[in-house]
Amino acid sequence: MDGKFERKSFAEINLDDPFFDSLKHDYGGDSPQSFIPWFHRKASEGKKALVFEDADGIGALINLKAGEAEEIPLDNGTVLPSVPRMKISTMKIDDRYRGRRIGEGALGLTLWTWRDSGSNEIYVTVYPKHETLIFLLEKYGFILAGKKENGECVYIKDRRHLDFSDPCKAFPFLSDNIQHAGCLAIDMEYHDTMFAASELANTLQERVDISVANGLKKVYIGSPYSLSFNVGEPVFIFRRYTGNQGKPGFKSCITTYCIATRIETVKSGGRALMSFDQYRRIVGNKSVYDDQQLRTKYDTLTNLTLIELLYYGYFGAGNNVNWSWLQNNNCWPGTHPMTLRFSREQFDKIMKRGNVDVENVIIN
Repeated sequence: MDGKFERKSFAEINLDDPFFDSLKHDYGGDSPQSFIPWFHRKASEGKKALVFEDADGIGALINLKAGEAEEIPLDNGTVLPSVPRMKISTMKIDDRYRGRRIGEGALGLTLWTWRDSGSNEIYVTVYPKHETLIFLLEKYGFILAGKKENGECVYIKDRRHLDFSDPCKAFPFLSDNIQHAGCLAIDMEYHDTMFAASELANTLQERVDISVANGLKKVYIGSPYSLSFNVGEPVFIFRRYTGNQGKPGFKSCITTYCIATRIETVKSGGRALMSFDQYRRIVGNKSVYDDQQLRTKYDTLTNLTLIELLYYGYFGAGNNVNWSWLQNNNCWPGTHPMTLRFSREQFDKIMKRGNVDVENVIIN
């Protein structure tokens, strides 16, 4: 899968792409609200959408409308009040990407945008036949508020009512009950594939030649001699510079924060604790490694640990927190990144250094 998400103007998007056939069918007619007139209006207004495109054409499209304040009548006679909400006016993932986590990546980008908008609520309408999309929405904390008279389901997510027992449902917000955070060091060539949105200032994004889906779940595989975090806790991702240009202290840096969602010991002391097929099934398409590399690690490593992470956020170009700053600001509580267990005070300090609006990300 060769492709990427980017913001494109409606005028640049090919309306004749077969991707749009189902939208034309579901929202047909000549009214101003039907799909084709709506699309042309967006193009004339210079609006943009989030689009995933590859050699086969368009694979995903999301259009957002911030600050939407409208009443939403439901078929049971009730009306959702007119309050500011972010509206996902269009969200479609092509069927050819089913099981390849493009939808998860697209929803993640959408929820990051919603978080930064400051709106309490985000909503989307979807027909019941789109079961895969509904499953994804519910997985990430959207609640069915009711149905419209045309049969569309109205799904809403409210930052004031989040289920922090499930990192996916709470995404992209962190609970104010956080006490500690850990750290995971990843060599730069693998980091830049796993966490491609974590742009680095003044460095090249070296990439391994393996295609990884754009989902939010990532899997780390290695032989850490110890871990400083548990399932459910935040984890900083430390990009370990392995090049030979410049000073590593300024190039090795924290770029990303995640939540650990699963930790499995695959092998310990040379003894396999799960079969290769079990191990491969858990990894799925969430790793930078292909099947042969997974097999080699399974066969040759004496100790093997699998860590599943939910990609919660990134600092971005110019904001990544390098090793020198961590050392100089009492934020390096150990000798190796894998042993670092940050206090809540240190966690907040690093997040703020990464230019994260902590009060907007960590909430009650």
